[in-house]
Amino acid sequence: MIRVLEVFEAIAAHQPVGVSALARLLDADKKAAQRAIVTLAETGWIGVAPGPTTCRELTAHIFALACMAHGKSDLRARAKKELDTLRDKTGETALLTLADNRNFVVADIAESRHILNASPNIGTIASPSNSATGRAVLPFLSPEKQIAMLGTAPGKELAEQFEATRLRGYAIVVGGPMEGVTSIAAPIFEIDGRPIGSIVVAGPTERLSHQHHATVSSLVSEAARKLSRGLPAAS
Repeated sequence: MIRVLEVFEAIAAHQPVGVSALARLLDADKKAAQRAIVTLAETGWIGVAPGPTTCRELTAHIFALACMAHGKSDLRARAKKELDTLRDKTGETALLTLADNRNFVVADIAESRHILNASPNIGTIASPSNSATGRAVLPFLSPEKQIAMLGTAPGKELAEQFEATRLRGYAIVVGGPMEGVTSIAAPIFEIDGRPIGSIVVAGPTERLSHQHHATVSSLVSEAARKLSRGLPAAS
């Protein structure tokens, strides 16, 4: 892995550059440099530079990743006001969760002022399978991405819940990962229609009871719409 990173940095600094030049720059075996080049090419980080030679240069992947990171940072900043507003209007904890590989991570929190509340820590992992975030986001992913996150295709009951979420635009989980807690989540969409996370309101089920679901879900959905830069991609 260290060798791959060294080759990547050398290509960035000297592009376009060939394998022989890379090996000399790094004082490395040519075969080792070639293996690193193959790994970087297969994962989309580098490509063949224009021209008759086989020199390598960075692809746009690095810029897409940088924009993604900036977009999530910008989202956290924009979400702060919405989280505080949701907390004040519902009295319950409001959370921003973001997709992270095969899970979701709590990125920011506006904690309920009630002594008894449902407030995880920033950085807490939210399961794709039984969290409100998972139930809100996965319905808008492709079947392949659903399987990647769940580890298997959704069963009949979960598929029906996904369909309900697509129709109403939010998910409600009573109990789920935390006994006695109800969570209501709505997905946030990027400009290209990808769901990248969710806004969640969570609280004790005795307070966040069925009679409050319609009001809270409307507030959560509106906050998610304000934070979205696009609409769900057509399925």
